[in-house]
Amino acid sequence: MKPSLRLGRVAGIPIGIHWSGLLIVAMVTAVLGTTVLPAAVPGLAAQLYWSVAAVTAPVFFASLLAHELAHALVARRRGIAVRSVTLWMLGGVTELDGQARTPRAELEISAAGPLTSLAVAGAAFLVMLAVGGPPLLEAALAWLAVVNAVLGVFNLLPGAPLDGGRVLHAVLWWRYRDRAHADRTAAAAGERLGLVLVAAGIVQAMLGSLLGGLWTVLIGWFLTGAARSEAVTRTAREGLRGLRMRDVMAGDPDLAPAWFDLENFTASVALRSRQSVFPVVDFSGAPVGSVSLEAIAALAPERRAAVRVAQLARPLPAERVLAPDEPAERILERPAPPGEPVALIVEAGHVIGMVTAADLGRILSQAVLRHPTEAA
Repeated sequence: MKPSLRLGRVAGIPIGIHWSGLLIVAMVTAVLGTTVLPAAVPGLAAQLYWSVAAVTAPVFFASLLAHELAHALVARRRGIAVRSVTLWMLGGVTELDGQARTPRAELEISAAGPLTSLAVAGAAFLVMLAVGGPPLLEAALAWLAVVNAVLGVFNLLPGAPLDGGRVLHAVLWWRYRDRAHADRTAAAAGERLGLVLVAAGIVQAMLGSLLGGLWTVLIGWFLTGAARSEAVTRTAREGLRGLRMRDVMAGDPDLAPAWFDLENFTASVALRSRQSVFPVVDFSGAPVGSVSLEAIAALAPERRAAVRVAQLARPLPAERVLAPDEPAERILERPAPPGEPVALIVEAGHVIGMVTAADLGRILSQAVLRHPTEAA
């Protein structure tokens, strides 16, 4: 997930927030200022409620950040690089560069977040008792304690992709020494949990709590979809195990010389090719980006003679430039945006192959066929 706003770095880890997270900050502020705080401490001026709410909502999001940073820091201690932490509508996402190598490492990484949320809940409760201050402050601290406690407990529910699902996965992996079995069980548990939450949300809405019910349905729908997606990804990973990039790439793709103007490139290459996306190469043959038919078509025809391919090319992240003997599983690590190749395969500084989104769909289907029992 790409952040809409970069917040900086914590312990060297890039921190960002998605636009949906900004929306939730505003919604939490509004709910606190108009409902929660006035109900807890009635009779005060509206400005006081909104002022305390405006401080409490960012503190709550800071507690979400603490939850994700706990995952990230434990993962890094276990030898897994951390790409970023992004806060969004349903909490946060910690992008790791790889998977836990042992059940114990996965257990530690997975449990760190919920335990941190429970610790924050306990700290907020203790501060509330120690301060003994204005009732409005006590109400805000009590809300932070309860919400973090709920967050910690909810995340420990046993179903992927929740932290509890990863704890379950680690335990099953350790118990049966079979990672594929643990994958299937945790994903199935996550899907069932999501369906239960959808049903609970519908009942909640029918009983009169429309907003709360819709929110529960949303969480359940997300969990169900994420669990299914995770099951497919893990099945594909099993199916690709042992294969190299040269085994799955489309070889000798048509290239887009960076120095060509778009009119020349369209006439000489694009209109004669079966591809919809082209690796852009410099004079040495090294890849510098990619260009798609869609991007070319969006440019007015009369401008194409004056625009070079290099000007329209999208940069290609280094992690999507792979060697032919790298594991084929690498193509699952980071999906490509529409109109870009999933991976370019480079040998001796030259592009020798490419994997597109269409190729990836075919590869995933073939991976499932190789391991049909893993998809069951």
